[in-house]
Amino acid sequence: MRILFCFIFFSFYACGVLNSNTVTDKNELKFEETEDGEYDIIVLDGQYDYFLNAIAFPENFYSESYYKNKNIFLVNEWNYRHTQPMRYDPNLYEVSIDYSPHIDYGKTFEYKLYNFFKFIEWKYGVDLDGRPR
Repeated sequence: MRILFCFIFFSFYACGVLNSNTVTDKNELKFEETEDGEYDIIVLDGQYDYFLNAIAFPENFYSESYYKNKNIFLVNEWNYRHTQPMRYDPNLYEVSIDYSPHIDYGKTFEYKLYNFFKFIEWKYGVDLDGRPR
């Protein structure tokens, strides 16, 4: 089974993206469906795996629609911050995310994307969803 891997690299304070099937001139993360109809995301930061296994709620804690609705909001907030480099750290919000709410990415992908944002909040101390900590 071939799965599209969107590699998300994190260094101490920077974010860069490599998508195995899409190369663009601008900094953008795109998700593409494989022949098997699946999407996957891999975050290449050892702390993300720790976060996912030890801190994040299990995948079945929320429904797929909950993850999708949160991801719509979080992607919009992320992309807004990406367009505001004078206000938000351009090294953290280096890439825009091409996410469509009209595509069925699947629950596992939605869960991983949601927890990517939660991981960023946890690791860098930023507030993406506007809720007090």
